[in-house]
Amino acid sequence: MDLLSPGLEPPPVTRFDIESAAERIAGRVRPTPVAHLEPGAFGAPGLVTLKLELLQHTGSFKPRGAFNRMLSAEVDDSGVLTASGGNFGLAVAYAARELGHRAEIFVPETSPAVKIDRIRALGAEVHVIPGYYAEAYAACEERALYSGAILMHPYDQETVVAGQGTIGAELSEQVPQAETVLVAVGGGGLIGGVAAWFAGDVRVVGVEPEACPTLSAALEAGEPVDVEVGGLAADALGAMRVGRIGYAIARRFVDHVTLVPDDAIAEAQRRLWAGCRVVAEPGGAASLAAILCGAYVPRPDERVVALICGGNTDPASVV
Repeated sequence: MDLLSPGLEPPPVTRFDIESAAERIAGRVRPTPVAHLEPGAFGAPGLVTLKLELLQHTGSFKPRGAFNRMLSAEVDDSGVLTASGGNFGLAVAYAARELGHRAEIFVPETSPAVKIDRIRALGAEVHVIPGYYAEAYAACEERALYSGAILMHPYDQETVVAGQGTIGAELSEQVPQAETVLVAVGGGGLIGGVAAWFAGDVRVVGVEPEACPTLSAALEAGEPVDVEVGGLAADALGAMRVGRIGYAIARRFVDHVTLVPDDAIAEAQRRLWAGCRVVAEPGGAASLAAILCGAYVPRPDERVVALICGGNTDPASVV
């Protein structure tokens, strides 16, 4: 696809940005493995490959963007701060510790205790805010006005989105025959990065919980809009409004977005454990849920990659 076709502005994040991010964060993050499943796995048509990004540092894809943002900025003694449902907070705390920076993390009270405890264990100062992500971000913005710290947005900064896009670059090498990549959507940073990398050469399909339809609502409205959030995966995918960067890229390079119910997400968690001994959090299992519930039906010979993007949950809730 011609990224500079007449009448089209360059996307906010490009393959060049992602290649630069990959060089910048090399050695800081793990190249995560893929698992090519047997034909008929999970009773699904198509050939399913799992991209096991939950094996990344801190249990999700988020350190890619966190490292790229920090390594692209001049961070002084004030350090960094962010608001997060948990996974980006873990990533920022980890990256800050590795780079020797101070970190403050604002988390909503809806975040699982296991994530909050791990953020503290990584040495960050944690502020628990009543409500969902939007309330935590408002408190973080207020703190940023007078702290002097570098503000880290979990999904709506170019360097963060470019960092997440390095997953796409890895997939191009690991699964060159991939035809479709299923990506869970919260604020849009992950799907924005992956779609920016493939730029229409591979079909990218967004998967959202029915209770958190941020990108679906934005595409229908023609612009990012506020939605109510809730449900099983709200701690990871519960952004009230999709980011401007992810939305701009999705309009151009995402094939479509599908919605899945909470019971399909829970079933995907159970099936991942029973069939692959993989413990995924609800948001991390959403991509596979789309196949299991028929929201996305592959062709019999189609190579589909389901991005398992997070594993920060209590194993007892899955096993």
